[in-house]
Order: sequence, then C-alpha cells, then structure tokens
Amino acid sequence: MTSALTRGAAREPRSNLAPIPFECDAPFLKISGELPRELNGTLYRNGPNPQFESPGAHWFVGDGMLHAFHLEDGRASYRNRWVRTPKWLAEHDAGRALFGGFGRKLPDAPVTLTDGGVANTNIIFHAGRLLALEEAHLPTEIAPGTLATLGYQDYDGRLRGAFTAHPKIDPVSGEMVFFGYNASGPLTPTLSFGTISAAGELTRLTRFEAPYASMVHDFIVTANHVLFPVLPITGSMDRAMSGRPPYAWEPDNGAFVGVMKRSGDARDIVWFRAESCYVFHVMNAWEDGGRIIADVMQFDEPPLFPHPDGRPTDPQKSRARLCRWSFDLAGHTDRFTQTYLDDLTGEFPRIDDRRAGLISQHGWYACVNPDTPAFDGFSGIAHVDRHGRRKAAYLLPEGDTLSEPVFVPRGDDAAEGDGWLLSVVWRAATNCSDLAIFNATDIGSGPAALVHLGHRVPDGFHGNWVGAA
Repeated sequence: MTSALTRGAAREPRSNLAPIPFECDAPFLKISGELPRELNGTLYRNGPNPQFESPGAHWFVGDGMLHAFHLEDGRASYRNRWVRTPKWLAEHDAGRALFGGFGRKLPDAPVTLTDGGVANTNIIFHAGRLLALEEAHLPTEIAPGTLATLGYQDYDGRLRGAFTAHPKIDPVSGEMVFFGYNASGPLTPTLSFGTISAAGELTRLTRFEAPYASMVHDFIVTANHVLFPVLPITGSMDRAMSGRPPYAWEPDNGAFVGVMKRSGDARDIVWFRAESCYVFHVMNAWEDGGRIIADVMQFDEPPLFPHPDGRPTDPQKSRARLCRWSFDLAGHTDRFTQTYLDDLTGEFPRIDDRRAGLISQHGWYACVNPDTPAFDGFSGIAHVDRHGRRKAAYLLPEGDTLSEPVFVPRGDDAAEGDGWLLSVVWRAATNCSDLAIFNATDIGSGPAALVHLGHRVPDGFHGNWVGAA
C-alpha cells in the first residue's frame, strides 16, 4: 500500500466521535492543490451529532447533523446544520434530552411526545428533493441551499411507516426503490417495499412477512430483482420491555435473503439461506445469466450489538470484509454462497452510481491500516475491480481517519470510474477536518486537492454529491 503523505510522529490518540456544539457558515475555505474546475456542486454528509447527552444512548442514535461542502469554479465553502426533527425541536425547547436510545422516551419526558426520529444516517437527492434519512421514520426534506428542515415528506400522504436509509435509484429509469422494516410496528417481522418514480410520485407500496424480526439496514437491487437480507440481529419486544437489548445477535436463527422480481409480487418471494453473518452495507449487485451476484461488506459477527444476555460479540469476528454472494435462480436449491474476496477490514462501499444494479468495473471502500493491530477508525481507501481484486489503496498518516468515499463522474458521458473520489478526513494532530479530492482511478497517488476546514466534522455515516443545476 502507498501513501502520498509522510507518517507523523507518534501522538496521543484522540477520538472523532464526540459531537460539535455549533452550526456555522464558512464561505471561503483554504485549498491546497487545485480543485478540478469540473467539480461544481455540493457534497452533503450526514451523521449523528447529539444536541444533548442522553443516559444510555449510543452515539449512533444521536441527532442528525448535515455538513455541506460546496465546490464551484475552483472555490470551496462549507455549512452545517442540525436536522430539526420533532425530537430535536422538543429537546431544544426543553433544554435537555428527552429520549434515550432507539426512540425510547426518558421517564420525565412529556406524555404527548412520541416522535424520537433523528434523521442521521444518509442524505440523497431524488426528483428535485433533498432527503435526510434514517431507517425508522419518513424521509425529512431539506432545503438544498440553506439546509433548512422542511419537514417529513410523505408523498401526498401515501407513504406510511419506516423508510430505509439506503434506497436505490435506478440509473436507467430514475425510479427510486425502497423498503422499510418494522413495518407493522416496533420490533415486528413485517417488511415494506415500494417505488417512487423519477417524477417523484409514489407508485407502489406493499408489505410482507419476513422469517423473523431483524434489523435490515440495507438491501439489494438489480435491473430485474430486489433482494431482502434478513440477518440475525433480531428484534424482540419482550427483551425491550424487560430492559434487555431490543436488538441482539442470535446466530442460531440463520441468514435469509428473499429474492423477488421487481415486476412481481411479494407472494412470489423465494427465500435463500446461508451461514449466519451480518451485512450493514452493499457495494453493488447485478444479474449474470441465471444468477444474481452481490458484493457486500460481511461480518462473521456484528459489532455494536450484544447477545440476548448482554454478552458482547467476538471482536476478532466483528470486522467487515468484501464478500461475494451468489444466488442460482435455477439451481433448485435454497442455499446461496458466500465467498470472501479480500481479508482487508473495511466498510462504506461505493461505486459509480451510474452502474447501480448493473455489472460494475470499479468499487471503493473505507479500510483500515492492515499493519494496525487494533481497530482505530478507517484510515484508508481501497479501490477494487469487478472481481474484488485490489487495484490500489491509500493510507492516511497514523492517527488520521476518513469517511465514506463518494464517487463523482467527470461528466455525464464520462466512462465508468472516470472522475473523482471525495472523502472527509479528520486530522488527529490539529483536530480539524479536510475534504480530500482524489483521482478515482489513481487513489494511490494521494489527494489531488485538499479543502481545509477550521474545525472537525465528527465521524458520521453517509453522504452524496449533488451536481450544480
């Protein structure tokens, strides 16, 4: 692996998880190198940034904060705003936390307060709407320029229930495909599935029962199929009511993936099985004759979620690696195969989204330094080909970490992979963040440009690029 930056001297490790307590505008940011003139638009990022500390609440259920890096004609600016959900507004007025983890109200919260949504996981642009997402509530619409919160988007009252943080936008039709879990209420085994047209109209919404109640963070969409992974981070109302973990790792339940034709009906879902595992994020999937191939970041055991009795999972098994799932649709078997493609620990996989659901030649993901014995955040980016083979990698100086890489094409007609990779980097030495811009097919040479921010962007989840109109 190569790095364009010299490793810094040993220093006391810090964390970039803590929230920042402010909103700000920075209209003129310092730039090292030269920003590509073709990069005109905004990188939006979302992540947890709790307004108030709440007892027992995990960092990842904190209030959503949006970070927007706007690039135009070689210049860069920045703005951040909290997503003003009903929860955020109620706690802001009260001057204290009213919710704990997973939407759980604290004992002294007002009885009338019921909405604990945080809108902290992803932010996407579809059909002229900028939407902040998390997997337990409706999308929250955001004003693109000001980052003002416009409220829940329910598509003329037709959308009900939870909406995934990871919808898929078909690059051919422009249709947005989505799902939701807990569709019949908290910790239930019901999933929903729906579509929103390129014009922004809800065209389909249906529900069906999964093998068991599961935390289904992401799903898989190809040109003609949709796949629903039901993996054994299980939900249990009995556990929740007795003060035990509402979600827990139960590998004896096995791994299931439901395969449905996009033109079909939920009654036609075929359930495939495999060895227990967990997947938070899918890189891409495509059809190959009578098979479906899906590249995912697979854990043998998940981090963050304990066994039902509270015992932690094995940290040696709680690392994600690029894995290929294969489904033989005509093989007269209900088993799918799982083949690890690399031993490098990583997460947050991305592709050139113009190839979503189609065979893709390039993929990128945030990775760890393989020479670091313990996980200390993602400190590099890996670039892989269609077979999962590493084409290149870039490692940060020791102690620095980075966010999910986001691909931006050079232009609408550019070849797949021809463009830039954008990632927000935290510098441990200065406790500030940079926006790093890489040549997407030459990440090993290091950033072509850096946009310097005078404060840090806390570790977050997902982001997307929205080109200038």
